[in-house]
Amino acid sequence: MIESESLEVDTPPLFQPGQKVRAAVAVRSDGSYMGAATGDVLIEAGAVGYIRGMGEFLQRHRIYAVDFFEHARIVGMRAHELELLED
Repeated sequence: MIESESLEVDTPPLFQPGQKVRAAVAVRSDGSYMGAATGDVLIEAGAVGYIRGMGEFLQRHRIYAVDFFEHARIVGMRAHELELLED
């Protein structure tokens, strides 16, 4: 790791459970989403959901579990893929 490189998990989360968000980008399956083939669109840009929780990936990146209830999908997303709609 480059010394000047900061870890996302070392900073406070940008979103909290219960917050309403919008997908800023379309999200495609990487092959790990059950019932979807690699490359299938899971959520289109503009879809609205709520933060359910968060976790870490490779001890570097924060992943937000977003419940897109109208699409009956919970999708893991990074902060730069989300826009806050309301607290």
